[in-house]
Amino acid sequence: MPPITHLLFDCDNTLVLSEHIAFEVCASLANEILKNAGVDKTFTGPELQSTFVGQNFSGMLKGLQETYKFTMPPEEHEAYVKRELTAITQALSEKAEPCPGVNDVLKGLQQTGQYGLAVVSSSAKPRVVASIKKAGQGEFFVDEHIYSAMTSLDPPTSKPDPAVYLFACKDLGKKPEECVAIEDSGSGTLSATRAGIWVIGYVGPYEDAAEKAAMIEKLTKNGAKVIMDHWREFGDCLKKIEALESTQFLKLLE
Repeated sequence: MPPITHLLFDCDNTLVLSEHIAFEVCASLANEILKNAGVDKTFTGPELQSTFVGQNFSGMLKGLQETYKFTMPPEEHEAYVKRELTAITQALSEKAEPCPGVNDVLKGLQQTGQYGLAVVSSSAKPRVVASIKKAGQGEFFVDEHIYSAMTSLDPPTSKPDPAVYLFACKDLGKKPEECVAIEDSGSGTLSATRAGIWVIGYVGPYEDAAEKAAMIEKLTKNGAKVIMDHWREFGDCLKKIEALESTQFLKLLE
């Protein structure tokens, strides 16, 4: 097995504490859409987040239509996606903060130069760029290595589809097994796993003990090989992944 050469970071609630900001905006728009469709249902930001975490807004709209049995014309769907992007990008450019400890990890990785660094997100690229810049992470990622399922792919898609991870690997000139992804959601973990990428599951943003336990179970079920509660644990988690990779290689030689 080839050595690990690249680290692929999810953005929302992995690099940047952004989901609570984003889902408040999404909930307002989703409730407007449901009301217009005659659906007697409203969401708070946390409720929408628990249902659609890891998906982009276009994916949420498709999920809402499937669940509540209504249809949006394509032009209306696209108009709401544009409204969501504009509102969230503005909010994140003002309020986004880094996940605790991650900037120190990124600085250390940049100094050693041992691994290539990239961002792989379901969210639209302008939103991702606004988030990492406000969180003080812009210096760690070159623009061409910020990948978005909404912006980089034609047609756009969303995790858990593995397309954005496969696209990133191809663009980086790397095999999936040469990469490690860091993901906080079930859909993101499944996306990377389906692409053949090792996954570290990150549960730091989940403060409620029961919610954290449930997410650990989901991330593990969806393919995460190691669970990380705080970014200070990243070095040890990465060593565990590399040890697992070496063990898998030795088994292939038997």
